[in-house]
Amino acid sequence: MAWDTIRLDIEDDVATLTVDRPDALNALNVETLEALDEALSTAEDEDARALVLTGAGEKAFVAGADIGYMQDLTTPEAQAYAELGHRVADAIETFPAPAIAAVNGYAFGGGCELALACDLRVASERAVLGQTEIDLGIVPGWGGTQRLPRLVGDELARRLIFFGERVDATDALEYGLVGEVVAHDQLDDYVADLAADLASKPKFALRAAKDALNAAREGSQSAGLAYERRVWSGLFGTHDQREGMKAFVEKRDPTFE
Repeated sequence: MAWDTIRLDIEDDVATLTVDRPDALNALNVETLEALDEALSTAEDEDARALVLTGAGEKAFVAGADIGYMQDLTTPEAQAYAELGHRVADAIETFPAPAIAAVNGYAFGGGCELALACDLRVASERAVLGQTEIDLGIVPGWGGTQRLPRLVGDELARRLIFFGERVDATDALEYGLVGEVVAHDQLDDYVADLAADLASKPKFALRAAKDALNAAREGSQSAGLAYERRVWSGLFGTHDQREGMKAFVEKRDPTFE
């Protein structure tokens, strides 16, 4: 299949999925999310033994969700958008092979959440990550409130989400938000070698290992994710959500209640 906003390349059992909206810093609009959902299914059908997720261009992995689209959503519309974002993140997390996020630039909001859904995260030295939703009058809505604490610990996750802090690659590595940092011009080759190594491992053993690791941390995550979807969409229509997103689109500081 061909999509306008993403690319899927499958070679030597490795599926590389690239969000291809560099002029929009690879922001995730509905079309792109739906394409990602379809492409992940295609990669699974093609029996890919490793998955790489990255962004096109020199600036962004995925700079977040489409704020221009979100700013006027009603609560039911926001719920549907949350469901779509969750479906994509869940598809990455449950993909039947290891998934690697090649974080080559900005990874904010929904972009950070897609990276969190991957099994491994390798960052360029230029990468900057963060759950920045608080300054838009909302909270992470695609899994961030559940996956981030499991990765970096409760206290740090609260600080990152409460303050909307953006962290560079060095701090992200120290926090455990990424597993490795490499030179920007070496990222693609490094991740390609990593994915090739994973693809050479026993397929069914890798799948079993991933399933077991996911099960070990599952607990009440599904309930937490459902709650997150409700609270995220419930913020749409509030003054702070409208003001935060309008200010972003208008490139000014927001005035919250």
